[in-house]
Amino acid sequence: MNTLLLLAQDTGGNGLTYGLVGLIVGLALGGIGTIILRKFMGVQILTQSRRQAEDLLDKARSEAETLKKQAELDGMNELAKRRESFEKEINGQRNEAKEIERRLTKREDNLDRKLDTLTTKEKYLDEMDAGVKKREAQLAGKNDELDALIEERKELIEASRNEQKQTLLRIANLSEEDAKRESLKAVERECQHEAGQLIQQITDKAEEEAKDNALKITLQAIQRYASEHTADSTVNAVQIPSDDMKGRVIGREGRNIRAFEKATGVDVIVDDTPGVIVVSCFDPVRRAIAAETMHKLLEDGRIHPTRIEEITAQVRKDIGDRIVKYGKDACIEANIQGLHPKLSETMGRLYYRTSYGQNILRHSMETAYLCQVIAEELGLDGELARRCGFLHDIGKALDHEAEGGHPQIGMEFAKKFGEKEAVLNAIGGHHNDIPSTTPYTPIVMAADAISGARPGARRETLDRYVKRLEQLEAIATDMKGVKDAYAIQAGREVRVIVDPDNVDDTHCGYIARDIAKRISDEMTFPGEIRVTVLREMRTIEYAK
Repeated sequence: MNTLLLLAQDTGGNGLTYGLVGLIVGLALGGIGTIILRKFMGVQILTQSRRQAEDLLDKARSEAETLKKQAELDGMNELAKRRESFEKEINGQRNEAKEIERRLTKREDNLDRKLDTLTTKEKYLDEMDAGVKKREAQLAGKNDELDALIEERKELIEASRNEQKQTLLRIANLSEEDAKRESLKAVERECQHEAGQLIQQITDKAEEEAKDNALKITLQAIQRYASEHTADSTVNAVQIPSDDMKGRVIGREGRNIRAFEKATGVDVIVDDTPGVIVVSCFDPVRRAIAAETMHKLLEDGRIHPTRIEEITAQVRKDIGDRIVKYGKDACIEANIQGLHPKLSETMGRLYYRTSYGQNILRHSMETAYLCQVIAEELGLDGELARRCGFLHDIGKALDHEAEGGHPQIGMEFAKKFGEKEAVLNAIGGHHNDIPSTTPYTPIVMAADAISGARPGARRETLDRYVKRLEQLEAIATDMKGVKDAYAIQAGREVRVIVDPDNVDDTHCGYIARDIAKRISDEMTFPGEIRVTVLREMRTIEYAK
């Protein structure tokens, strides 16, 4: 730069030269400044890049730490879930093992009882065997004596026969062939008479032994089964704290009671009886829902249509859950395996059904056990008999929803879910509505009668039972043209005998219909009553 200045001075120092020099100097200074500025900016950019790189590195480290903690947390949650699932599975297996142990204990008790019974029978058979051997020895000696007597008798008979033969031929003036024929006829008549007496003795003995064995098996079944002797009653009256609540139950212009009847499907009777509201319905489940709903409304105190619908829906759900539980518990207690859930739920409905105060679900379980005992004593399948007895009254849970008697309704319902023919016949025939095709049906009939007839099972007294049968027969005999009427099958059927001279076949149908209508109008009874009208014409003549 100094050289340039000197050169400019030597050239005369004119203005042009100075301008050129200034330009060059400016360019040089600008280049140097640009270089310095670029260097400074590069340092700034490098520093900023380093800071950004460090920030990114710190952020990456933070995110990596966060991901690591999240992964650890997810792993711990997964471990906790698996541990909970494992504990549930272990608890389920433990409960199943306890149930199996309980069943094994019960079977062991049954086997012990059977072993005691077999031991007793074995001792009895040994005693009988000793007695038979003793009698065989006595018979052997008597046989020898009898053979000697028979030989002696033969000789005497032969001599007497020859003598009689000659006498008869001489007196009757018969040929030998005619006499032989008459003698054979006499012997044949005598043998037929003795054979008839022997057959009658054998028949009487067989009937007596059959009655004794049947009585023994029945008594043994009753003794081996121990059940509660209490009877349930259907809840149809709701206690109220005061008569002032009746007005709140009815509501303004009866809107509350109408809403209650519509929501529950029952009839509510509010009369002058102090402290009581009566709930009436043929469906026992709906009656139970209505009674419990009324209790909750009275406890809550808020009685209006909206609240009635809410409480009814809640109670209906609760009772539905209880029905399912009652059915499952009954199947477990009666050891009924492989039963369709719908059948189990329907059996649970029988918890709310009673017959003369006897709870039908408990009656079904009792009948199932008695069937098993009787069947095993007879050498039949005890498990199948128990299933037949358990399901025999299932139609009573449905008889208010379908036409017909509960045996037919129950048989058709069980058939839908694949029950065996033996079970179906036991359900449909335990009241003699259809012929028995298996031995399990009469077993169910016997067990059903035992369960219903044992002391304390039902509330109906003998006097009331007799009066009901007398009323049934009186209604039938009161009809014109009826000669006699007989109530049979514990009042489930009435047989009506009409006068054939005054009643024709067509009129029999009218009589049966009128009797059935009067029974429905004038009597209160469970299930249904069959009316059978019989018309018989007999014509007798004597040939002389």
